[in-house]
Amino acid sequence: MSKKIYVGNLPWSTTEAELEQLFAEHGSVNSVRIITDRDTGRSRGFGFVEMNDDDANAAMQALDGRDMGGRALRVNEAQERSGGGRGGYGGGGRARY
Repeated sequence: MSKKIYVGNLPWSTTEAELEQLFAEHGSVNSVRIITDRDTGRSRGFGFVEMNDDDANAAMQALDGRDMGGRALRVNEAQERSGGGRGGYGGGGRARY
């Protein structure tokens, strides 16, 4: 099984390659996606990483609160968005996919 991880409070300049490299220190990364603004193409400051369950748990524990570019990362399991509302990704402290 794989787990989708929410990564928030990213520095605006973070690339998907940098995020993948950070998480790869804790196991095999299946996918990485930094969410960008539809109009400007700029990072919205959060993204998602998918890893297998054991690696994901280790990465979440090790990286939550870790400094990256002067910002403390928020790392936790992404919550599947329930029906209704607009599509896309939720904001706030815990994004949903």
